[in-house]
Parts: sequence; structure tokens; C-alpha cells
Amino acid sequence: MLTNHDASPQAVDEQGIAVARPGGARHACRDHGELGRITRMAQHEADVLILGGGVIGLACAYHLLARGRNVTVLDQGQVGGGSSHGNCGTLTPSHAMPLAMPGVVGTALRWLLKRDAPLRIKPRLDPGLLRWLEAFRRRCNWKDFAAATAVKSPLLLRSNELIAGMVEREKLDCEYQAIGSLHVFRDRKALAASSWYARTLTEVGVPVESLDGARIESMEAALKPGVAGGYFNPADAQLRPDRFVDELARVVRERGGRIEEHSCISAITLGRGRIAKVRTSGGDYSANEVVFALGAWSPALARPIGLRLPIQPGKGYSITYSRPQTCPRLPLTLKEASVCVTAWDSGFRLGSTMEFAGYDSSLNRTRLDALRRSSAIYLHEPEGGQMQEEWYGWRPMTPDDLPILGRVQGIDNLCMATGHGMLGVTLSAVTGLLVSEVIAGEKPSFDLAPFNVSRFA
Repeated sequence: MLTNHDASPQAVDEQGIAVARPGGARHACRDHGELGRITRMAQHEADVLILGGGVIGLACAYHLLARGRNVTVLDQGQVGGGSSHGNCGTLTPSHAMPLAMPGVVGTALRWLLKRDAPLRIKPRLDPGLLRWLEAFRRRCNWKDFAAATAVKSPLLLRSNELIAGMVEREKLDCEYQAIGSLHVFRDRKALAASSWYARTLTEVGVPVESLDGARIESMEAALKPGVAGGYFNPADAQLRPDRFVDELARVVRERGGRIEEHSCISAITLGRGRIAKVRTSGGDYSANEVVFALGAWSPALARPIGLRLPIQPGKGYSITYSRPQTCPRLPLTLKEASVCVTAWDSGFRLGSTMEFAGYDSSLNRTRLDALRRSSAIYLHEPEGGQMQEEWYGWRPMTPDDLPILGRVQGIDNLCMATGHGMLGVTLSAVTGLLVSEVIAGEKPSFDLAPFNVSRFA
């Protein structure tokens, strides 16, 4: 059985399968009891204090340490226990396009009562979600779609280069392979309707090749006959995400960075236009600089300092198996089903789906079964010999599908690094670079205006 790396205690279902639940503020805080009982808090001073020990926070720590800064990372659970743990580990400039595009709203409405739909919005009265959905709806047009793709694609390409360099330079043991990926269609009408895909990527400089079904079947023996066609994305790569995060944490510690796990943040307070104190279960922290890398937990912890972050938790699922005998050679996106398939020497994973259900902590059996059922349409062996883990995680989704990066007006020592949606692993390295440049007072490698939190004002 695979040991669970999540912050919450490992659970085992009735079949003896590891059931992974993501770490995060709510889970971690429960473990620490009532903070009000603590009468004397330890006082800590930091140079750069990073809130969040997922892939984004650790990448920021890595680049800041390289610039000679002293870094402390606080994680409310266990490092890498959130959405960094169980995603499919694909590094995908090919996913530069935002979720908001023409036609998505109609599709979501048709799927509203379909519990196993690839995109599901759980019906409920939630003012924050309704505001988010309205902001999302306004962006479902080709103009905003093109603008978001244009500003995100160069970051994705650069981040892939940086990750490749980090893996080689630091000898990161994370099963990294720069082998591209395949988008696979079985329905000819769906394939024909996707003509915008190759055109859009080509316009922003992301390489893509349109392939017929015979060519794709010749490249990937794991696929059943009947492929209509699809796309090969040569700039894509893959790694094992939990191992990548573990290796980043190792390097951060070796470089002198301090990582405090199970450090529940209970309050962030301002003073004189700065973050004056971060109160945690392990004491109070003050810092010259604070990096906000809290992923899906960002809205609740930003609200007390006057920041309204339009981030919704987009729940994704995955199932990890041992490798099947006929195992995919390349990372696959099974397009009609919206399922991602990744294989490493150490395992085989089915993942994806998007569910807007708030911070619902249940493991939705219907959605897990949909991954298996949909994959069986495409793959000779949709499941490996042994199931190792069933998992869900919350992705930090913004309505424009762009991250929130850079300084915050009126809070001098705060730098944002959150809202990376489904591309946190891919964007991790470039985010770390940009945050280190901002904190060093240098001109960032990319214009951060499209990513500033002020765009939501």
C-alpha cells in the first residue's frame, strides 16, 4: 500500500485502499485544538516568510535561497500534502488556454445535474461562488480567451525550461521526462470542432502537431483502435509530482531554508502598511518579506488583511495504480472524457475532472468511477494490477484562469503567489523566479500587470 503524503491522517477504505485527502488550513487547524488556550506564544523573526509549503511555496524558497535570502516556509499540514500531491504531474504549455471560453457556460448548464460530468458545479446558494461564476461568464468570449492565452503561454514555456534545468542541476529524483504529450479524440465531430486549438497555440508560439488517428495509434500502443485524430504537444513534459515536491523540500533544507510543518495560521495582522505579525500554532512570526502561497486556502486567510481574492476551490480527483502490462508511453489527454493519463516507472495515474463543490471533503465515488469508465473507452488496460491510492485535491481557480502574482498596493512587504488553477506544478519554477526578482527589487522577467491582484478591484 502506498503511504499517504497528505497532512491529514491516512484513511483506508473497506477494500484496504489508501484514500488520500488533501492537507490545508481546516484539516491542520483541527489537529492543534483551540489556539486561545495558548497563553504565551513563541516569537520568531524571519527574513522571508513563505506561507504555504506546496510546489509554489517551495519553488519560491528555492529561488530566494539562490539569491542569498534567509527563508522560512510555513505549511499548515505536511509539505506537498495539498494539490501538489495527487495531480497528474504533466508540465503543459499545451494547456495555456483558459477554462473560460465561448460555449463553456452552456456546457456547464447542460451538465448541471450530471454528477459524473467532467465539469460539475454543485447546485448551492453560495454568494462567493455566484460572484465568481458571473466574473467567469463575462470572460467566455474569444477576445478575453486570446488575451489570457497570450500572457500565460510564455510563462509556461519558460517555466518548463527552468524545471528541466532544476532537475538536471539539483539531481532531482522525480521521474522527469521531456517527451511531449498527446491529445486524443475518438469522435470525429469533436475533433473537427477543435480546430481552434492548434491555431491558438501556434499564434502564441507553443509548438503543436495535428495528427490523424492512424499516426496516433502508431505512436501509442496503449490506445484502442478507433482513434479519430488529435494533437502532439512536443513542448510538454511529465514528472512524479509528489516526488518533485519532496525533492524541492530536500534541496531547500540543504540550502539552509527552514520548513515548519503542521503550523496552523490563525491570524495575519497589519501595522503601518506592512504585515506585522503572522500568528500560528507554533508562535508569532514577523518578517521583512512575506510570500502568500496558500493555494485554495488563500481567500479565508487574505480576508483579515483586506484582500478579497476571487478564488474558488476546483476539486480534482485521481486514482493511482501499479503499471499495467500495456502502459501508455506518453502522457495522454482523453479529450471527450477530459481525463488525463500519466505513467511513470513507479506507477500509473488517471486524473482530472473539475468540480466546484466548495470545500467538500468527501471522496466522490461517482466521479472516481467516471475516471475508470471513461478511460476504458480509450485504453486497452485502463487500470493497473494494484490500486494504490484514490485522491482529491482543491485547485485555486481564478475566474480568468491567471495566477495572482506580485506586490500588493498598500502592504509593503507582501508578495502574492497564488491562484495557479490547474497549472501549479507547471508554473512553479517561473513563479519562484518572479517572486525572487520582485523581492530583490529587480525588474521582473515578465510584465506582472496582468497578474496583479488589483485587476479584480
